[in-house]
Amino acid sequence: MEPVPEVAATLSARAAAVLALGLALLLGLAALAAPAAAGRNPASSSDLAGAATSNFTASMSGPTLLATSADGFYDVNATGGAAYAPNGTLVGNITYYASIFASNTTGITFTPTTATISNGSYRGAALTVNAIAQLVTIDVLVTSVSSTANDSINLTYTIHVVQPYELAATLVDRSTATVLSFVVTIELDGSAVGTVTVPTFTAGSTYDLSYKYVTLGLGSGWHTFTISLANEHGLVTFPNGSTAYSVSFYIPGAPPDYTLWYVAGIVAFLGVVFIFATRVAARRRGAVRR
Repeated sequence: MEPVPEVAATLSARAAAVLALGLALLLGLAALAAPAAAGRNPASSSDLAGAATSNFTASMSGPTLLATSADGFYDVNATGGAAYAPNGTLVGNITYYASIFASNTTGITFTPTTATISNGSYRGAALTVNAIAQLVTIDVLVTSVSSTANDSINLTYTIHVVQPYELAATLVDRSTATVLSFVVTIELDGSAVGTVTVPTFTAGSTYDLSYKYVTLGLGSGWHTFTISLANEHGLVTFPNGSTAYSVSFYIPGAPPDYTLWYVAGIVAFLGVVFIFATRVAARRRGAVRR
């Protein structure tokens, strides 16, 4: 018998060599990656593609529904991050930067567009919107920065600007003395929806009250605004001497959907055409047989 070639031994030697080479490459890559990983600062937003450290938080608060041509006031809140030392001492600055986006930004302002946040909040940033009903978005970048590191958080705040329902009425001081400032409650369909502060006014004078009700929509049908001056004990009334005033308005429902009728009409028409074509074809076949 001829000796069998040592194929298995050769293959085993090659496999061992390949395995050793693979381990060497893995060890080399690990050695290269270790210094880079050691040099990274996990608190740096640049290393984390904009993510903030766990103790850096930011938020925004304020109305999400405004009437056209109205003002809204907003707070930008933020704390923590690179601006604070581990012991809680402020060693840097927290700042916000705001931008406005809308389909029509003419006349829309947000002030201030940038400010330093102290004691965890900047209060009273003012948004003024134009007379167009639309969505307005405030994009805010909040940064927490020290001399050696920085964090950032992006905030997006959306406001619905709508055409309001408006109520107007005239109040009369029927007394012989000055009436001090008081609050009038506005009701819609029997429920309180807002208040108006009436300033002090003198005997015999009048005050034009106005109120804008902001909502994303009311149901179809009749709705009624109501104002009562009963708490003023006859000192202040409406021009007709009454202490109650109401005004109603109607909201039409959605137009009827005739889609189903259109589809039924088309189907019926096609059916008539099919029957007519079938009968004509039958007559032609009968004429040929003769």
